[in-house]
Parts: sequence; structure tokens; C-alpha cells
Amino acid sequence: MSTFPGGTSLSFLDVYDDAAPDGVVGGSPHAHLASTECYVVVGGEGELHAVTPDGCREVPLRAGEVVWFTPGTIHRAVNRGGLRVVVLMGNAGLPEAGDAVLTFPPDVLADPDRYRAAATLPPRATEAERAAAARRRRDLAVEGFLPIRDALRAGDDTPLREFHAAATALVRDRAASWAPIVRDGPLAQAEAVLALTDRLARGEAPHLGRATVRRAPAPDRVFGMCGHLSPVDVTRAPEEHFP
Repeated sequence: MSTFPGGTSLSFLDVYDDAAPDGVVGGSPHAHLASTECYVVVGGEGELHAVTPDGCREVPLRAGEVVWFTPGTIHRAVNRGGLRVVVLMGNAGLPEAGDAVLTFPPDVLADPDRYRAAATLPPRATEAERAAAARRRRDLAVEGFLPIRDALRAGDDTPLREFHAAATALVRDRAASWAPIVRDGPLAQAEAVLALTDRLARGEAPHLGRATVRRAPAPDRVFGMCGHLSPVDVTRAPEEHFP
């Protein structure tokens, strides 16, 4: 079990700095189906474009801003200059297991094989080839996102509801495998803390004698949905020992 707080994950995100076909500079619109995501802005500026059943928002992002959004929120990170954020994601491991669904056009969402092909970057490719594939993925997600956003602005939530339904159908077969991720992560940590509070209420605190400090290894940089992502592997953080 990860010892990182709350069973969450942490990544550094440098939002893409090239323009999509609509002229907006930034990442791929997508939604998470089971996890809440948080942006802690540490540099640059930009916006979070969010689509929910109650409307469309363009939330300014500047250093020091903290913004989070719940499952089902279609979100798009927009870079107005050097936007860098720390991403905190609930239920560490779920996004990697398929909790995130890109807003591809309906015909792609309806076909699991086409979706997988469009969403997956080539594993054996040069940096330039992977960058080009990430741009194609982003541009296809924008193609599906714009009709959803524009319809909602016009008062029609049908495309948004259809996206939610298609995304749910897309993950249905693999969602059963997500329960252990939640049980072994945030649920296990919450139960462990409850056990500690019970012992503390009895005046017992043997865990204090096992206190440790941990440092995560330097993260690798990959092509994420919203930008260059550096996921921190908190599961391999060794104990720090002092002289």
C-alpha cells in the first residue's frame, strides 16, 4: 500500500504549448469517471475549461490557484504561457486503469477497438513520433469536445449526456477490476487511520515509534493527456536515513 497521503497520486504537469485545430493552446479534453482531480498551479498562467451539466466554465489558472473537479467533469487545460501544475488525483491507479475517457467523436467512443487505437500512443517510437501521436490524440478529442460544449452553451445538454453514456459503456467491462485499487489504496489508508485513532483514544501509540521520512525517486517525463506529465512513483519511495 502506498504511504502517500490519502491513497492519492501526484504528478507534475507542463501543459502542452501548441495549438489545437480550434486555435486553443493546451491539452486533450477528457473526463474521469470515478476520481476527483486537483490542480495546484505552481507557474505560468492559463485556464481550466470545464463542462458539467450546469454549464461551461473557463476558470483562470495562475500560480497559487487550487482548483479541483469531480467525476464526470469534462476538462481541458489551456496554456496561456508556461502553465505548470501539480496534479493530485484521487484513487491512485484508477486513471492508469482506464478511469479517464477522452472526448473523441461519438463514432470512435462507440467502438472500443477504435477508441483504444486512437487513445494509445505507440510504445516503440521516437520522441518526435510520440509527440505527433499525442497531438493527433488531442486534436481528435477537441473535435468531439467542441459540439458538446457548443450545444450546452445553446441550452442543449443532449451531447453531454450522450458522452457520459458512451463513456460509461466504454469502461463497463474493465470497471470491475477497479475495486481492488480502491480497497488497497484510499480505503485501506482510511481504515488504518481509524485504527490509529481508536488506539490513541485508549492512550496507545506504538506507531509513533515507527515514524519514517520518505523521498520519492525522480519522475520520468511522458506524454500525458493534458501535457508533458511527470508522475511521481510514491509506491517506491525509500525511507530517508539521517547521519
